[in-house]
Amino acid sequence: MASRAEPSGPSARGGGGAGLLPPLLLLLAAAALVPRGDGQNLVTEDVTVVEGDVATISCRVKNSDDSVIQLLNPNRQTIYFRDFRPLKDSRFQLVNFSNSELRVSLTNVSISDEGRYFCQLYTDPPQEIYTTITVLVPPRNLVIDIQKEIAVEGEEIELNCTAMASRPATTIRWFKGNKELTGKSEVEQWSDMYTVTSQLLLKVGREDDGVPVICLVDHPAVKDLQTQRYLEVMYKPQVRVSQNYPVQGLTREGEPLELTCAAFGKPQPTDMRWLRVDDEMPQHVVVSGSNLLISNLNKTDNGTYRCEASNAVGKSHADYMLFVYDPPTTIPPPTTTTTTTTTIPTTITDSRAGEEGSIRTVDHAVVGGVVAVVVFAMLCLLIILGRYFARHKGTYFTHEAKGADDAADADTAIINAEGGQNNSEEKKEYFI
Repeated sequence: MASRAEPSGPSARGGGGAGLLPPLLLLLAAAALVPRGDGQNLVTEDVTVVEGDVATISCRVKNSDDSVIQLLNPNRQTIYFRDFRPLKDSRFQLVNFSNSELRVSLTNVSISDEGRYFCQLYTDPPQEIYTTITVLVPPRNLVIDIQKEIAVEGEEIELNCTAMASRPATTIRWFKGNKELTGKSEVEQWSDMYTVTSQLLLKVGREDDGVPVICLVDHPAVKDLQTQRYLEVMYKPQVRVSQNYPVQGLTREGEPLELTCAAFGKPQPTDMRWLRVDDEMPQHVVVSGSNLLISNLNKTDNGTYRCEASNAVGKSHADYMLFVYDPPTTIPPPTTTTTTTTTIPTTITDSRAGEEGSIRTVDHAVVGGVVAVVVFAMLCLLIILGRYFARHKGTYFTHEAKGADDAADADTAIINAEGGQNNSEEKKEYFI
């Protein structure tokens, strides 16, 4: 503490050539002081302050009787006697003085100011109570040290975070992104200061690339003190094969096929190639960079096509299983008296070549087509029968030759026939 030691007690001299204090005060200073406890007339509170800030000490009297109030430092040097400051330390300033309170401020507090400060009341008998000033020191520096600046996927790296010269010892917490991790801390004490180092072991993956690792300090003297380092992780390529054409259809015989290979890694893959697994690449296959094209599929193209990509870390691949299906077929029309042709549609569920799947024939479409053919045939039959009955609606009967069936010859039949020339007036016709 930047101050000049002064004799303690009522005999202390004031700054600027102040005279001796009254002899009565010497007697009071020699008297026994009443310890802290119930029934004390003095009141004060402990003070906690961050280094460099201002601490305020208050000595209050519950029931004032105009007795003298005095404030002493941990070395029992008089700071203030009533409103007079014997100690030549300008950092102490009088804030308030009355018969019931002596309030003093201490600016630019340092560790050396920490300790007990005594409030004395010169009553009969004299009273004393103390207040404790606690000085907090935030960490001087916060540093993350990483074992490897660039890590490879799957490696375990070591990170160390150090908080230097704090009081009290700080607590260090680790975060990866928003997830809290657990580290192992060690504390070293130097004089009144503490240095804390926390170690974190972290196994990194490709998802950690570019993610911040944060070292956060928990300390009563500081808020939101943290530092961070961004992870840089190398990883082998991630390969994906996609079918450009046909977009969502089956790979049928005679149709084209176009595949594209995409690869991502760190560093970016520099080598990419197509090959056919367990067989040679067909001669009519065209490979252009990351694209593979077959303009006219046939069943000899069936197989597994692989795209490989590599970088400095390693090699990866993705497979595409090609199965070439027959071209679509139709059912011939039924035999009828009309020229109408009925085609039975066949619906096949699309599945991407290169993936496991099976073709499903939709039975409902086939059944519907057969029913349509049967209904059409029945309608044609009804039409033909209707026309036949329309032409033969009834039979026309006459009785002009009635009785001619029993005649022996034609002349006799004519003579016997009812309705001949002789009986023309009796002719009758019946229409059924």
